[in-house]
Amino acid sequence: MPMNDSRTPEPRPYTSFVALGDSFTEGMSDALPDGSYRGWADLLAIRLAGRTTGFRYANLAVRGKLIGQIVDEQTEAAAALGADLVTLVGGLNDVLRPRCDVGLVCARLEEAAERLAPTCRQLVLMRSPGRRGPVFERFRPRMEHLFGFIDDLAERHGALVVDLFSAESLGDPRLWAEDRLHLNAEGHRRVAEAVWQALGHPAEEDWRTPLPPAARPGWSARRASDLRFAREHLGPWIGRRLTGRSSGDGRAGAHADAGAAFWVTPAAADGAAPGCVGTWRRWEDAAGADAVVNPV
Repeated sequence: MPMNDSRTPEPRPYTSFVALGDSFTEGMSDALPDGSYRGWADLLAIRLAGRTTGFRYANLAVRGKLIGQIVDEQTEAAAALGADLVTLVGGLNDVLRPRCDVGLVCARLEEAAERLAPTCRQLVLMRSPGRRGPVFERFRPRMEHLFGFIDDLAERHGALVVDLFSAESLGDPRLWAEDRLHLNAEGHRRVAEAVWQALGHPAEEDWRTPLPPAARPGWSARRASDLRFAREHLGPWIGRRLTGRSSGDGRAGAHADAGAAFWVTPAAADGAAPGCVGTWRRWEDAAGADAVVNPV
């Protein structure tokens, strides 16, 4: 059984949070007006920052990354930051490819957990959600293999597992963006609530609650949606696979620069009481320099 049912900790303040992963953790497709993404990790950071003065946050996740890239490019930087709380989510980009060595994916995931668990107070892993449909069913056996391993991995390393996979509500296509690969704003909001509860905080809502019933779109509307999806999303995705490119090529984490090893922290006066976070500023450990960045 997923461990968030039996290992839910007592709620406690966290002073720092680092998120590792791919597009799911980067925040696609919870778009802000300026075109940037927010996502569940940013939403969770805002809520945690509201409980702790001087809260620090870094999101190293980059869209399109495979588990080997997450381990090689993000793990050492995250471990060096020594955060109280670390979330590690990866492997879905691997198992959704036509050819995948799931055993190798599990081995790399364990490598990351072994490196991260000793450096933080709480490591959080996830059983990622899946959009219900033919593609989901095709890859379900691989996903279940991966998630079974994640449960065992958490047991060995004292990690929490947030079980999003079993929530029927998160499989509802209405919680997914038009690309059918990423959650929309409501989906990310529910994931943030799920992690919040797994960390022992009182529920603010039932994130598993299904959406109200809705009439199924007609045949013409469904075909138009399929054609738009193929043209705007599936075609470019296939093109990247054929050319060996990734949507994350050349990108760094949304709220971090692993090379410079800086955090993103609430833009509040020193000693100010924690509260609503509207903007963030950079904080570099060595230089102590601050610069306002986009609000999350």
